[in-house]
Amino acid sequence: PPKYTISFAIKQFKSHSNTSIKKHFKFIREIYLGRSMWSVGYFVSSVGLNEEQIRKYIRKQSKYELPKDITNEFS
Repeated sequence: PPKYTISFAIKQFKSHSNTSIKKHFKFIREIYLGRSMWSVGYFVSSVGLNEEQIRKYIRKQSKYELPKDITNEFS
């Protein structure tokens, strides 16, 4: 069996990359002050899904996540 679960690996990736990116880029640190730059959740597929099924998943996902307009955050 694998040493780490997929969910553990994703959590570690999001945590470490969030910290590292904010450390190196001040404007991102200011935009996401006190919160994570990553959205909740993730998508993983090992076998069985084809490209059309993945596209369908992504299209449906946008119905639940409202895009954030960050253009005013830079002024």
